[in-house]
Amino acid sequence: QVQLVESGGGLVQAGGSLRLSCVVSGNVFRINSMGWYRQVSGKQRELVADITSGHLTNYADSVKGRFTISRDNAKNAVQLQMNSLKPEDTAVYYCNAGIQEVPSIEFDYWGQGTQVTVSS
Repeated sequence: QVQLVESGGGLVQAGGSLRLSCVVSGNVFRINSMGWYRQVSGKQRELVADITSGHLTNYADSVKGRFTISRDNAKNAVQLQMNSLKPEDTAVYYCNAGIQEVPSIEFDYWGQGTQVTVSS
């Protein structure tokens, strides 16, 4: 019933920018941490950035200074602004959220994934 819908992926040249968005719908009591992960075929999914309900952020070293994660609690949304993109950023990006549908019980939810391709 809870769904995470992602948008904003696409093809961009190196040095360009993209903005990913993820909106949570369904019966949500509380959204705790939200984040973005990415995965390249044959590789393990890795954390790109996450953000707590109090807006504390954490970034992978590879994206620090280039990516910015933010959230809009009123809209149940999280965004990832990606600047100065590099070919190595190419991956499928997944939105993640820890969601309480009832108090004190949290489950991990994932978006469907959106392809980001950075050409050289």
